[in-house]
Amino acid sequence: MKLLIRNLDRTTTQDELRTLFEGYGIVQSCTIVMDPATQSSKGFGFIEMPKVGDAKVATINLNGHTLGANKIRVKKADDKIESTEKPNE
Repeated sequence: MKLLIRNLDRTTTQDELRTLFEGYGIVQSCTIVMDPATQSSKGFGFIEMPKVGDAKVATINLNGHTLGANKIRVKKADDKIESTEKPNE
């Protein structure tokens, strides 16, 4: 299950975020989205956990948790829907 983590302190590292979520189960991937121009955090990221139950428990327990100077917001990431239709020519 993929989780969206918002309101991250700009100084939070991927290691810190991963460690926080590993308290609730296996973390398959951890990514903090970076601004390519400044190489600084955009304040959000993604965690992927293979066990849905672990991800749900992490979401409940970590939503509103203070990490750094901010209270993070955690929710299930929306799946991107890709259109398979071709535009009319």
